[in-house]
Amino acid sequence: MKRVVVGLSGGVDSSVTAYLLKEQGYEVIGMFMRNWHDESVTLSNDCPWIDDSNDALLIANQLGIPFQVIDLSKEYKERIVDYMFSEYEKGRTPNPDVLCNREIKFDVFLDAAMNLGADFVATGHYCRKTSDENGRQHLLAGKDPSKDQSYFLCQLRQDQLEKALFPIGDYLKSEVREIAKRSGLITAEKKDSQGLCFVGKISLPTFLQQKLEPKQGDIIEIGADLEKLKAYHEIPVNEDSVELLATPFSFSREEGFKVGEHQGAHYYTVGQRKGLHIGGRPLPSFVLQIDIDNNLVFSGQSEDHPGLNRHALKINTDEIHYVNPDYELAVGESYEMDVRIRYRQPLQKATVIRKEDGIYILFRQLQRGITPGQFAAWYRNEELIGSGAIA
Repeated sequence: MKRVVVGLSGGVDSSVTAYLLKEQGYEVIGMFMRNWHDESVTLSNDCPWIDDSNDALLIANQLGIPFQVIDLSKEYKERIVDYMFSEYEKGRTPNPDVLCNREIKFDVFLDAAMNLGADFVATGHYCRKTSDENGRQHLLAGKDPSKDQSYFLCQLRQDQLEKALFPIGDYLKSEVREIAKRSGLITAEKKDSQGLCFVGKISLPTFLQQKLEPKQGDIIEIGADLEKLKAYHEIPVNEDSVELLATPFSFSREEGFKVGEHQGAHYYTVGQRKGLHIGGRPLPSFVLQIDIDNNLVFSGQSEDHPGLNRHALKINTDEIHYVNPDYELAVGESYEMDVRIRYRQPLQKATVIRKEDGIYILFRQLQRGITPGQFAAWYRNEELIGSGAIA
């Protein structure tokens, strides 16, 4: 009998994951991950990990499976939280969900499961996995298009996928709820968790202020008629121009005018709309660029602002990752792929191009809010092929 350690989170998805595996004849062990939780940070009341742990224990008891709690707070702080602070300090916007899967769930947690003699680990992700006759692992989108979570696994390696099971990937969310109700699981009606545990419901700037000192600066509005923006949007949209098209916009104070103040440029992200607190502008304002060196935030009105929309992006060589190495590009090669630059974004048609200094992605349509530090992931049909952090 194959042994599986399930990451029981106390939610309905992982509960049904454990239930299905037991029904399929696996020997199932439930394990709850206690991730970083710093009592000195005033987020304790917004982090329901104790309630979630109790729910996970109740589910294990319902299913008659062994249960334990593993404390990964040290690794989580070192690999995820500290990385987040470092990236925001550089003016980049990390994706901790992607990192948590790569560094914690399918690394530290996986090792702990293997030490228990497990053959596999399983999670409640809405995605699917297949293996071919050559032993190659293929990561596929989940059946439920509104819940597909393959993007969050875009940094996994073949050896990690080989040990992973995703039992609910072939189900719609409504079907998972129905299985939970039919089986009498106590989490059947439990609401989905929102955001990261250690962030909770408070604003990200408040969280970041635990490490990054507030520093007052100016918000500079950039007009849509700026000459350099007109010039960018006149560049031919083709592979020969992709390096120019992928270059992030860079503004100076002299090119705009002050419309407000902020408490630290590192608290903001490209494409951000909420939290700017700019009043009196005819249209909604968005963050166009963050200048960490001069502590400036540049804004523009409307989501159609030419400084918010670009045709291409770059991924530096050391950030390129292939989930399926069969599709690795050599310098000078390219292929047509479907790409997303954030979770839940509909897939976008694009050309993925390998050059000496990295990968360039040229989109057929303008992309709003291409954000440094976030991950671009490319797909062939339903399979996630590769990914990388945006430069």
